[in-house]
Amino acid sequence: MKYKRILLKLSGEALMGNRQYGIDPERLAEYAQDIKTITDKGVEVAIVIGGGNIFRGLAGASNGMDRVQGDHMGMLATVINGLALQSALEDADIPTRLQSAIKINEVAEPFIRRRAMRHLEKGRVVIFGGGTGNPYFTTDSAAVLRAIEIEADVILKGTRVDGIYNADPEKDSKAVKFNNITFDDVLRKGLKVMDTTAFTLSQENKLPIIVFDMNKKGNLLKVVSGEKVGTEVNL
Repeated sequence: MKYKRILLKLSGEALMGNRQYGIDPERLAEYAQDIKTITDKGVEVAIVIGGGNIFRGLAGASNGMDRVQGDHMGMLATVINGLALQSALEDADIPTRLQSAIKINEVAEPFIRRRAMRHLEKGRVVIFGGGTGNPYFTTDSAAVLRAIEIEADVILKGTRVDGIYNADPEKDSKAVKFNNITFDDVLRKGLKVMDTTAFTLSQENKLPIIVFDMNKKGNLLKVVSGEKVGTEVNL
């Protein structure tokens, strides 16, 4: 395996499958099997999930809701998704721990960096819920922050698109895909990979990002094995 320790970032929308909202158990089971293929090979896996399939704070704010309240609701949504993924992983016989940046001791451990790293060393998958614990920060920022803290080798951003394009491939049939691109080129071209805070933090810490299609079976193993799948953003 090319990478020993990874941070996998999943959007909340990814958990919907073909539904309009909520969580699709079949999609969760597929993800669990893909994750099992790499944990069986000794890869240490940490995961951050968004909450957009349940609630998005920014959307709530645009409809008149207080932004801080909305963001806290979004953080709780990520814990719900984390519990769902934890259940799917444990059904696949993968030992898993859910840590939350917001204290919910009855359902999740508090985030403690050393404990998280110890779990990873013991072969447990660690799911980080609750975002950063602060409003105004996205789960992209949480993913980069946690990846740096646990000393991950790479951030794998699993999406429904097979990489980074110069335009939205779902809307523009002539969109061109990048196989490799630098952080500076992403910024210069104005491409949306992550929000600016998360992306800059990743760049400053020289942490590569690979954007790939998580919904294609076997892609996760290919990426971790070092095959050219998706788009790699590096220095």
